[in-house]
Amino acid sequence: MLRRSWVKIIVLLCCLAPAAWLGWRFWRQDLTPNPLEFLEHFTGDWTIRFLVITLAITPLRKLLGQPDLIRFRRMTGLTAFFYGCLHFTTYLWFDRLFDVHAILKDVGKRPFITAGFTGFVLMVPLALTSTRGWIRRLGGRRWQALHRLVYASAVAGVVHYYWLVKSDIRLPLLYGSLVAVLLLARVALGLRSRWAAARPAAGRSAEAVSS
Repeated sequence: MLRRSWVKIIVLLCCLAPAAWLGWRFWRQDLTPNPLEFLEHFTGDWTIRFLVITLAITPLRKLLGQPDLIRFRRMTGLTAFFYGCLHFTTYLWFDRLFDVHAILKDVGKRPFITAGFTGFVLMVPLALTSTRGWIRRLGGRRWQALHRLVYASAVAGVVHYYWLVKSDIRLPLLYGSLVAVLLLARVALGLRSRWAAARPAAGRSAEAVSS
């Protein structure tokens, strides 16, 4: 138990390391000649990275035979939401100075803002229902169905990034490829589980017919 606690602490420190490094650069006033752009890109990049890490946990735990990896999924998912909040706050505060009219205008008329806002909104119910209490309230199946929204959020984040950068699209394409591979892996693993569950039922049916 003690060793598991230390592992979780190490993972948590790794999750917070980018924020600590950003805070250090902020304190030293070392945010490049364009601080707003740096903050938006830094927090946005880490939001997508932790979304990808969260999506990778389920396929990896099954492929590697390491069920304990599931213990870190909530942590990485909440970390993605944390960096998403920083990214959204940077836009609201430093870019738009909490001007509600300008924000709504951006959401309605600028596609990359619409995609980013959609991705963030989809993350909110995932963060709110990440506790064990909400798992019990919703029930396993409904909770799992709700939390599949993480794929939609990741796709919206990739589209937001792709439409934002305009020229150098290497990172958005990388993140998009990772999300696509993980989505296909999730579908393949789901089909394999259904097929494995159907085999015993088919065997029992065959035995009943032969008897």
